[in-house]
Amino acid sequence: MSDTVTWETLWKQLAGPIALIDMHGRHVDINPAMCRLLGYERERLLELLPTEVTHPDDYALAKETIQDLVTGRIDSFSSEKRLLRSDGNVILVLVTSSLLRTSDGTPYLIVSQFHDITDRYGSELLWRRTLGDAPIGMALMDLDGRCTEVNARLCELVGYRRDELLGRRGSDLVYDGDKAQVESLYAQFREGRTDSASLELCLRHRDGHPFWTLTRIGVVQGLDDRPAYVVSQYEALGDDAQVDEGRLAELTRMALHDPLTGLANRSLLLDRFQQELTKLPEQGGVLAVLMIDLDGFKPINDRYGHDTGDRVLRAAAQEVSGVVRSSDTVARIGGDEFVVLAGLADHAQAEELRSRISQQLNAEAPAPDRGGKLGASVGLTTTRDPSITSHSLLASADRDMYARKPTRFQ
Repeated sequence: MSDTVTWETLWKQLAGPIALIDMHGRHVDINPAMCRLLGYERERLLELLPTEVTHPDDYALAKETIQDLVTGRIDSFSSEKRLLRSDGNVILVLVTSSLLRTSDGTPYLIVSQFHDITDRYGSELLWRRTLGDAPIGMALMDLDGRCTEVNARLCELVGYRRDELLGRRGSDLVYDGDKAQVESLYAQFREGRTDSASLELCLRHRDGHPFWTLTRIGVVQGLDDRPAYVVSQYEALGDDAQVDEGRLAELTRMALHDPLTGLANRSLLLDRFQQELTKLPEQGGVLAVLMIDLDGFKPINDRYGHDTGDRVLRAAAQEVSGVVRSSDTVARIGGDEFVVLAGLADHAQAEELRSRISQQLNAEAPAPDRGGKLGASVGLTTTRDPSITSHSLLASADRDMYARKPTRFQ
């Protein structure tokens, strides 16, 4: 008798909602916590089937699930679903169900335990809507800097789809000159040495053009008070700070482009190398690297002066840019040295491009106002290996260029 009293007392005082369900899917007993959860008197709730207090679009305890429990295919199952309260409100619960058997192994009852997660869901929904509707770019990242969630504004800023950004390192969108400080900051986050920072970062759009952002990065602590994940906010500079627009544009130009010809400089070239090599496995084909050196430039420069030399370099830049595609990269990396990067189908196409550039630069193209001939030697190397370094490719193209250079210019 005391055991019965003890069980009834325990049943009534359990804080967690519990329902006992027979093998036909009907309520057998419900504890007071379950009645409070759904707002029904016990007698009324016992009259209702589980399907009648479950949202019509969500699962109820179906015969198939009961059969799986009986046959031992599953020991228990958990799932989230919506329940309908007596006042018409909908709540979200995590329900865990398991099978009780008699001493001889006969299936007896199903015990379902319910945990109200409505508030948690509301918080997550609020967060998702806040993230999604934010007027600035936002991303959730893990402590290694990989995106776990991004909003539409960030996708718009960088030109990538959400699925292309998820799992990708945020530092992949940052130009090489700023990557070191971002990586250093994440190391400090992981070590707990700092929890937030504001930076002016130059990001790279998918089409290759740079743009400046004010980036705010902060750590969110987990339940153990240790860094759990990172929230990043990206605000494009120039849109709302028109006073600084000219300064930022000039800084970008100076940092990434040759001031004389307007071509990419070495820093931008190395960044484009990384982009092109990363795309090789998916894109296929080869990456062609062409090294161009103007023949006889020094005598022209010495004889006619630096103004004429500058005009020759600008003319050469125009000639090369006129031959390649808009998606190719043309860079000036030295006094009279130029580099072209082009993703092509095969080595034969690369050789055709080398030939066109060589013909264009070795045509009768006089130096401005001086009657000097503009000539050049063009070296070529190609690769299908995404792990090769830009240094190796440039050295290979350079050797090929010198092998092609006329003896009098070597």
